[in-house]
Amino acid sequence: MKVTPWEVSGEIDYNKLIKEFGTYPLTPELKAEIVRIAGDNVMLRRGYFYSHRDMDVVLKHYKEGKGFFLYTGRGPSGPMHLGHLIPMIFTKWLQEKFKVNVYIEVTDDEKFLYKKDAEWNEIEKYTIDNILDIAAVGFDPDRTFIFRDTEYVANAYPLIIKIAKKITFSTAKAVFGFTNETNIGMIFYPAYQVFPTMFEKRICLIPAAIDQDPYWRIQRDIAEGLGYYKTAAIHSKFFPPLHGIAGKMSSSQAESAIWLSDDEKKVKNKIMKYAFSGGQATVEEHRKKGGNPDVDVSFQWLKIFFEPDDGKLKKIEEEYRSGKMLTGELKQILIDKVCEFLERHRESKEKAREKLGEFMYEGKLAGEMWSKRYE
Repeated sequence: MKVTPWEVSGEIDYNKLIKEFGTYPLTPELKAEIVRIAGDNVMLRRGYFYSHRDMDVVLKHYKEGKGFFLYTGRGPSGPMHLGHLIPMIFTKWLQEKFKVNVYIEVTDDEKFLYKKDAEWNEIEKYTIDNILDIAAVGFDPDRTFIFRDTEYVANAYPLIIKIAKKITFSTAKAVFGFTNETNIGMIFYPAYQVFPTMFEKRICLIPAAIDQDPYWRIQRDIAEGLGYYKTAAIHSKFFPPLHGIAGKMSSSQAESAIWLSDDEKKVKNKIMKYAFSGGQATVEEHRKKGGNPDVDVSFQWLKIFFEPDDGKLKKIEEEYRSGKMLTGELKQILIDKVCEFLERHRESKEKAREKLGEFMYEGKLAGEMWSKRYE
């Protein structure tokens, strides 16, 4: 397997990643403590979020009244798909339950620098569309600041260069795999991604897929020397692509993804045609032997997010394993749920246009952020 902030490939061993990255499993005891404070969450309950750094410290600070804040982000290299949105939905849940600020970094600079063939006007187009998709999730506009790197840099730059001064080239090469062919913009960029962890003099909690963890390892090495807390993180697994549960949904493989703009016809066609099945080759064989939901993408999507009712999910699993439910029937359940979700999202996206200024410039938190200059 290969797991970096920019590329994920191969069959992912999540336990091995915990060891390689030096993170900690999200234990049943820690999950129970989150649930005790915040209530139930399907992605937490079913192990989609599975690893952490200092989540126990975050909860301790919260109970002591010190508080914390949330930070996540999005690289606008293209339109958003379901895999991009799921961590945002979890972040919104955390904000709602803990009543904390959320900072969402839109890394238009990184995507322009990373993609060799990227045109700036193309990145700009995707940036605005992505921000609308993010705003549609339903964040609290008074407690949310969505910002573009290229816009906020004037307020940020003095602290960013202090961060950059603490990160050696040898560290950046070792952590990110930079080579002599890497452009110098990319080499500098990690300093900017570390910067939002220092927006407040409180501990920062980052909900994100585990491929982003290398940034936080660097942050934790330098934060205290700059007068800030080491950041905490809660890591998700990767949202599976249509063609199999290994790897993650990717923008570069259009047939692997369900885009947030896909209509009902496209959703049905993609899931029926491309979703990897745990079923048997023929109906007769399936009725006799049953299917394997452990490798079936449709079932795994239901398990991760689209069927929050444990009783209903268990019934689907039992009927599929027994052969009573066919692959096409399982896929149709998912199609109906995905289409319903996307329809609601698109309605929310249209409404979000009216509130975009609040999230980015004029809202309570956004206004405070634009009045600051980080030294």
